[in-house]
Amino acid sequence: MATRKRIAYYYDEEVGNYNYGYMHPMKPFRMRMAHSLVSAYGLDKHMDVIRPPRATAQEMKMFHSNDYVEFLQRVTPELAELEPEHASVYLSGEDCPAFDGVFEFSSISAGGSIAGAKRINHGESDIVINWSGGLHHAKKSAASGFCFILDCAMAILELLRYHQRVLYLDIDVHHGDGVEEAFYTTDRVMTVSFHKFGDFFPGTGHVNDVGVGRGKGYAVNVPLRDGIDDESYKGIFQPVMRMVMERFRPGAIVMQCGTDSLSGDRIGCFNLSMRGHAACVEFMKSFGVPLFCLGGGGYTIRNVARTWAYETAVLLGQEVDPVIPYNDQYDFYGPEYLLDVPASNMDNANSPQYLEKIMTLIAEQLRDVPHAPSAQMQAVPRDWPEDSDGELDDDELDTNQETKMTRRQRDARIVPHAEAYDTDTDEFTPIVNSYRHTGTATRPARGGSK
Repeated sequence: MATRKRIAYYYDEEVGNYNYGYMHPMKPFRMRMAHSLVSAYGLDKHMDVIRPPRATAQEMKMFHSNDYVEFLQRVTPELAELEPEHASVYLSGEDCPAFDGVFEFSSISAGGSIAGAKRINHGESDIVINWSGGLHHAKKSAASGFCFILDCAMAILELLRYHQRVLYLDIDVHHGDGVEEAFYTTDRVMTVSFHKFGDFFPGTGHVNDVGVGRGKGYAVNVPLRDGIDDESYKGIFQPVMRMVMERFRPGAIVMQCGTDSLSGDRIGCFNLSMRGHAACVEFMKSFGVPLFCLGGGGYTIRNVARTWAYETAVLLGQEVDPVIPYNDQYDFYGPEYLLDVPASNMDNANSPQYLEKIMTLIAEQLRDVPHAPSAQMQAVPRDWPEDSDGELDDDELDTNQETKMTRRQRDARIVPHAEAYDTDTDEFTPIVNSYRHTGTATRPARGGSK
C-alpha cells in the first residue's frame, strides 16, 4: 500500500489584489481564481493550506543585489517617472512596470517559495505547491519578463542547505533563463527547460547551452517549435526526464509549471491540453522525490486557473468532476463550464526527426555527467531567519502585548479554510471587463536566436 503523501499548499489571499496595469497581460488575479477552484472542489481539505510569511528584504538579498532590492522597496509609479535613469537600470520598460505594491507582491511569491523549501528540508511535506511563485526571468540586479524577484532560485538555495543536488525543471513556454543563469557554473543544480526557441523571448536556451566550468553539462535545454502537442511533448519529455533522474539523482525537485505552454494562451505558441500539461507533473511525482511545484507564466487566466486546480488534484491523487462547481469566478468559465483546456488543430512544427535529433544531443550531453556530482559535505547552517531572531521581532512583540505574536509567527501558522479564505468578506471585487485585454502577440526576443 502506497504511503499517503504529505502536501502543503501556500496561498495568500492578498496576491490577487495587485495589478500590473490594465493592458498588461500578467494578471495576479489568476492566483485567486485558481484558489477559488481548488476550494470549490474541496481539495483544500486534503492538504495543509498555509499563508506564507512575506519574504524580507534581507532574505531577497541572499540572491539579489542590495541596490536592486532597496530600489524595489522604495519604487512607486511616481518615483519611476521622476527617476527614469534608475527605472531604466532596474526595470525593463513595459514588461516590468513599477506598479503600486510591487515589493509586497514580490514578497508573497518569494516568501511562499522560501517557506515551502524549508518545509521540504524539515521533512514536514513530501510535496509543496506555491502557484504564486515560479517567476523565472528575474536577474540578480534587474527585473525581466514580468518577473521582479527570482523566487525559484531562492527556493533552490534553501534546498541546497539540506540536499547535495537539486533539480530545476521548467515547462513554461519561455526559457527559464534567470534560473539557468543563476546556477550555470555549479554541478549541484541541474536546470532543465522545455521551451519555444527562435524569434521569441528571451531568445536564450539553445540545445548547446550546457553550462560552464563545474556546471558544464548541468544545464539541459530542450528547444521546441510552434504547435507541439501532447503526444510529441510526452515523447520527448518522459525520455529526457528519465535520463536526467537516473544520471543526476536529485534530492529534491523544483518544478516551474508555467501554463503559457497551453493551447490558446494569449502569448504562448504551443498546443498542449490541460491533461497533457498535467501529465508532466504526474510523471515527476511518480519518482517519489520531494517535489516543489511553482506557478509561472499563463495569460489566458481562465485556463491558468483550470490547469493549476487540476494539477493540485493530480498531486493530491484526487479525482475531480469535469463540470466546474459554482465558485466566486464562475462566469469566467462559460459557456462550457468544464474543467478542461483542449488542444486545437494548430499545425505541429516539431517533426519526429527534429525531436529525435534534440533527444540524441541531450543523451550525449548527459552521458558525460557523473552519476554522483561532487559536493563538499558540510554542517547544515541554521535556517534564516528563525522565529527567535531579529530585533524586528522583539519590537513587534513589544507593540503586540495582547497577542504576544509577531507577524512572521502569525503568517506561518496553518489556517483553517473557513477562517482564512472566506471570499464573501473580501473587499476586493474584480471588474470582469478589466481583464478583457488585448495583450501582446509575443514578447520580443533578446539576444541572438535562430
